[in-house]
Amino acid sequence: MCILVSMGSTRPAMTPERIEQISNLILDNPTWNRSRLSQELCELWDWKGENGQPKDISCRDVLRALDAAGKIALPKPLTRGRPAGSSDRAALMEHDMTPIDASLRELLPLAVDVVTEKRSLMEFKSYIEQFHYLGYDRSIGENIKYFVSDRQGRRLACLMFGSAAWSCEQRDRHIGWDRERRKTALKYMTNNVRFLVFPWVTSRFLASHVLSLICRRISDDWQAKYGHPVYLLETFVELERFRGTSYKAANWKLVGITAGMGRNSKTGIVGELPLKYIYVYPLHKRFREKLCGRESP
Repeated sequence: MCILVSMGSTRPAMTPERIEQISNLILDNPTWNRSRLSQELCELWDWKGENGQPKDISCRDVLRALDAAGKIALPKPLTRGRPAGSSDRAALMEHDMTPIDASLRELLPLAVDVVTEKRSLMEFKSYIEQFHYLGYDRSIGENIKYFVSDRQGRRLACLMFGSAAWSCEQRDRHIGWDRERRKTALKYMTNNVRFLVFPWVTSRFLASHVLSLICRRISDDWQAKYGHPVYLLETFVELERFRGTSYKAANWKLVGITAGMGRNSKTGIVGELPLKYIYVYPLHKRFREKLCGRESP
């Protein structure tokens, strides 16, 4: 069974004392908005990510949950928030779809770029929304997006890595995880949630080569963005649509098949969602020791 949900860093326990502290902060500062409250609380509780940045977005999620439960009374939001579970809006754009039919040798060397600029992010969302069968869904928690281009600067593909599956029996058995260690070590994994070679691009071995390039650099990219490495990659490949050929060619290991459950399951019934192959790729030769706590991350 696999449960695909976002899992952030451990949050401070919401004790009665902390809830009272929040209420007093709200009463003493009636002009503060929700963002200011979350920032001040992160400072008070020293709640920061490994990159040293305050976890104010996570703090705001906690505040909204406490407000909904009637534990505190938050000030009204300044803007109307996005409904829970909704997707980022992907503005559709026009893209150059001139056919590219070439050998891998003719395309090399490839350029792999992390998506950081606003314009590039808009383009990324548009590509995924229009040409990936799952479309674009909002990226929750730590994530990295990539564009891949050929030596002429023509874009060939894009990929997104995000939160690892919270619970996955076959994967957890492969790693050697118990429930408690998984809670603390899950952030050292990431899930390849989207991989799109553009449909007008035809090049044998391109997809597996792209995966190999990403595997060589993604841990360093994660370290630069979030202040910690990743030691294991995972992905889930629908049985009815794909065979996972590119992942196998890039030396990813098949460790099992899901039971058809996930974060989008409405009833919790096994088999409600499409079955998927579970592939993993280790980024460290001692990934089990790193993820199981037998060696300091």
